[in-house]
Amino acid sequence: MKYYIISGEASGDLHGANLMKALLHEDVDADFRFWGGDLMEAVGGTLVKHYRELAFMGFAEVVMNLRTITKNLSFCKQDIEAYNPDVIIYIDYPGFNLRIAKWAKPKGFKNHYYISPQIWAWKEGRIKDIKKDVDEMYVILPFEKQFYEDKHNFPVHFVGHPLIDAIADRHQVDEFIFRKENGLSEKPIIALLPGSRKQEIKKILSVMLSLVDNYKDYQFVIAGAPGQDFEFYQQFIKKSNVHFLNNKTYDLLSISTAALVTSGTATLETALFKVPQVVCYKGSWVSYQIGKRVVNLKYISLVNLILNKESVTELIQNDFNTNRLKKELDILLDKEQRAKFFLDYYDLEKDLGGKGASKNTAKLIYNSINKTS
Repeated sequence: MKYYIISGEASGDLHGANLMKALLHEDVDADFRFWGGDLMEAVGGTLVKHYRELAFMGFAEVVMNLRTITKNLSFCKQDIEAYNPDVIIYIDYPGFNLRIAKWAKPKGFKNHYYISPQIWAWKEGRIKDIKKDVDEMYVILPFEKQFYEDKHNFPVHFVGHPLIDAIADRHQVDEFIFRKENGLSEKPIIALLPGSRKQEIKKILSVMLSLVDNYKDYQFVIAGAPGQDFEFYQQFIKKSNVHFLNNKTYDLLSISTAALVTSGTATLETALFKVPQVVCYKGSWVSYQIGKRVVNLKYISLVNLILNKESVTELIQNDFNTNRLKKELDILLDKEQRAKFFLDYYDLEKDLGGKGASKNTAKLIYNSINKTS
């Protein structure tokens, strides 16, 4: 069968590649045409556009690139019609994907959505379009199933979280060799994950690094974000116990004692590596005030949202300062206090349903299309 897959971000490239591998187990004749990245291209098929051409973040950047976005939408529609797939698989990326789904549905294409837009956080009104335009939805967070089915009477499939597979299937690092190859000492590591965009990195990393002199017996290691080069980070690396690693976040987390993490998927990744963490967020005053009014969430970290309690401390806006951060980091490094994190993290992994998200989704997609073809 023919599968047209649309992913517009680095995370979608990872999950898309794993889904494609799983689909090949179900359908040895699977033919792929996709918007994604290097990981999806390595599986096979035809890469139409790379996600680097599509990632416009923030209101201003979207407005400035409206012409490009409109051209991409038009081209995508033409490309789908020319390919005539058995199914279109959308991976997150809702601003673009929901527009394509709205166009594709009356054309008779099957719309399957893997990794739901976070409409439970904001833009809940999108549920109307989802119910009308999406044939099957595959959700990766346990509370999303309740949100869709109990609140909006829209049946969905909870398939588990693909990060569990991505972490479980990774190559295990030899800690001694890893430290030696990357210029790290034997001191315990405090990992710093300051986000992915330059604006947030500047705001957040400077506060994280303000703690360095208080922890001489530790080394701080910055996890570089994809798309940001070492030169950008050099301005922050001014002390001997501060190091930088690029594209090695999982290996870093696997040997870290604690982590300071900007809110986002990284909080869940850190938890799955069983690393005690403090969740950090600081935006501009205007962005924060807007966010408070449009985002309807009790917590900002996925860890706390899934567990439905404040398991990890969240330092947001004015609470994210040197004094508070030091106080919370001291708790992470206290042996007795650390036990609580590990217990919660095991509950978290159990709630996420274990391994098999890609395999579960591929089987459901293949069986569904087989029934209707």
